[in-house]
Amino acid sequence: MSLKYSAIRATFEALWLSRLPGLIRRLSASRGVIFTLHRVLPEAPAAFSPNAILQVRPDFLDYVLERVRALGLDIVTLDEAVERLASPRAGRRFVVLTFDDGYRDNLVHALPILQRHQAPFTLYVPTGLVDATGEIWWQAIEDIIAAHDAVRLPAGEAALPTATLAEKQSAFDTLYWQMRKMPEAERVELARSIAGLHGYDLAQQCRELIVDWSELATIAADPLCTIGAHTVRHYELAKLTEAEARSEMAESVEVIDQRLGLRPVHFSYPLGGPLSAGEREFGLARELGFRTAVTTRPGGLYPRHLEALHALPRISLNGYFQKRRYVDVFATGAVFSLLGRVTG
Repeated sequence: MSLKYSAIRATFEALWLSRLPGLIRRLSASRGVIFTLHRVLPEAPAAFSPNAILQVRPDFLDYVLERVRALGLDIVTLDEAVERLASPRAGRRFVVLTFDDGYRDNLVHALPILQRHQAPFTLYVPTGLVDATGEIWWQAIEDIIAAHDAVRLPAGEAALPTATLAEKQSAFDTLYWQMRKMPEAERVELARSIAGLHGYDLAQQCRELIVDWSELATIAADPLCTIGAHTVRHYELAKLTEAEARSEMAESVEVIDQRLGLRPVHFSYPLGGPLSAGEREFGLARELGFRTAVTTRPGGLYPRHLEALHALPRISLNGYFQKRRYVDVFATGAVFSLLGRVTG
């Protein structure tokens, strides 16, 4: 674990031992939190699993839902959250559950837990991944590195050594940040080139990891579910032209409407941090008529967010922090609002 995450864990431990989260929740003006989730998997991650940060165990999700209610927090929809922000004296503090990307394990492992707890949730869908025409590139480079002792690169570049765990982690960090900094068209080309050199089928990966339209319709039919838009190709919108970004956002709504017969009014920015979405993207979400749009910038929800409904913060239920005692910290929005100011 990196020094960053070790420091966060130490902070979580100190907060839990101090019993401060409960006091902070009572005294803070924060009305609630939006949790970000991606994958829900029962299997323990392998030794080399840099994307394990995106997955939690079913038993941890089950405990989160149980514990937040024991803390006196309601689990509500995004629409209900907005209504409670508008009337801060009405209703208890709350938690909103959101899932990004449409992983099949959300259907297999998460949905039964959500149903058992009668917990509403929002599922943000990138339509290109459901169509198997996009790339889950962050998982692809992990898979390729895990399966090889060296990773070949296009254009005659020197191969990256990946025989040891340390070499694998170094290669992942190198490729991940290289791709994050590239224009999206170049990133797509590089990902496809590396996949081709190693016989890795990106379309098959989507079919295996992401729900198809029939499965998505099953989830959407549950009254607990709100379907949200998450672009078409899961591109970082800030790296696109304004016209391209608008098209990614608007087209995703049209595709979902055509396939499921519903028009999402809630949106999630892919990756969602400051490098991926900013004031331009927030304005586009507003112009396109979304009621809310969520980032991955940490923080709690306050009445002031009624003036920033297209830049809402979320708190990641992080795969590196699945100890039950941390749930009290996750549920304390003010802690993460402070963290966002310190690291922003």
